[in-house]
Amino acid sequence: MANHKNIGRDFDNFLEKEGLLAKVEIIAAKRVLVLQIQQEMEKQRLTKTEMAAKMHTSRAALNRLLDPKNTAVTLNTLEQAAAALGKRLRITIEDTVRS
Repeated sequence: MANHKNIGRDFDNFLEKEGLLAKVEIIAAKRVLVLQIQQEMEKQRLTKTEMAAKMHTSRAALNRLLDPKNTAVTLNTLEQAAAALGKRLRITIEDTVRS
């Protein structure tokens, strides 16, 4: 079997050349946020109905938030989810590191 020590970087470069890297990164970030919210809901034993009520929103809106493929989520919605869980939302802007 060949040794492919740079395959991850090559794949990122491929995605970038195809114009897909930013979209893939956004979807990955949303999946991480959804996982964090779901884990905290489980930890606090909150149902979706209870979580939606704490967020002062509908269960349908919560379902959109928890859909990892739906990246059209507002900062306000994310902040409401964090607050409902007794957490705070932190967002940073970082330098890109590309080779």
